[in-house]
Amino acid sequence: MALRTNPTERQRRLGAELRRLREQAGLTLHEAGALIDMGRVHLTHVEAGRTAIPTDRLRRLCEGYGCTSVPFVEALVDMADSNGKGWWSAYRKSFPQSALDLAELESGATAMESYETLLIPGLLQTDAYMRALFRSTRPDATQDEIDNLVRFRRTRQDILGANSSTTFHAVIHEAALRMQVGGSQVMRGQLTHLIRASLLPTVTVQVLPFDVGVRGWYSTPFLLLRTGVPGLETVVADHPSARLRLGDAESVAHYGTTFRELSEGALPPVVADESPMLHEKRDSWGLIQHILYTH
Repeated sequence: MALRTNPTERQRRLGAELRRLREQAGLTLHEAGALIDMGRVHLTHVEAGRTAIPTDRLRRLCEGYGCTSVPFVEALVDMADSNGKGWWSAYRKSFPQSALDLAELESGATAMESYETLLIPGLLQTDAYMRALFRSTRPDATQDEIDNLVRFRRTRQDILGANSSTTFHAVIHEAALRMQVGGSQVMRGQLTHLIRASLLPTVTVQVLPFDVGVRGWYSTPFLLLRTGVPGLETVVADHPSARLRLGDAESVAHYGTTFRELSEGALPPVVADESPMLHEKRDSWGLIQHILYTH
């Protein structure tokens, strides 16, 4: 079987978890391969995500490594069984692998925690906001290309549909609400959409106001995706040069703590309710309404 030249995030993560379990067990590649009658070189390719591993061998390998968590092993089996195909597969020729990986990660998440500094989270953007954003960041793109970008992002948003059980908690810095993307009409529609999205029982929106000061500042936007299986969380952090995907326990714990601190420092969540009693104190709803008034 030919080796994969560009493994997906799922394939790389499966290999990384197997390598971590092997190293925890204190086994060499040669010793681990002997557990399942697999050569050292073959197992090296498995751990790099360059080739698949049959699920029966995967289970034997986990057993040999002393992994006793049934949910964790079954999650690895599911990752090995998956062909990685979904709605995003239709975009394989026109989108980079990193975008397809993000869509696949979102599709398998049970909970997502997002922090944004200058832009509205992609999963909460309106079509008009997306178009204005893409025109600004991709000035050479054709109308068809922009339409395709909007279609892809809009389909990603289906994960937050009324019938979805995936929760989405966003902490958005006030700067993102005031950043002019597409003019006042676009921003009014976008800010109104944030309030409307908060009506969904699975969506929580908080605003981190300027007056929190440097205590609440964290410069890097990030998305923490949880799968419901401890140890298989993923952090996607945006940097100018690349989108980082982190799955090690230390990084997940760091970003999880950071998000909790950001949430605690932010205003109370948006509650889209007309009762004035709910808004006697400063909250995210009140700040969004205030900014709406300025447009």
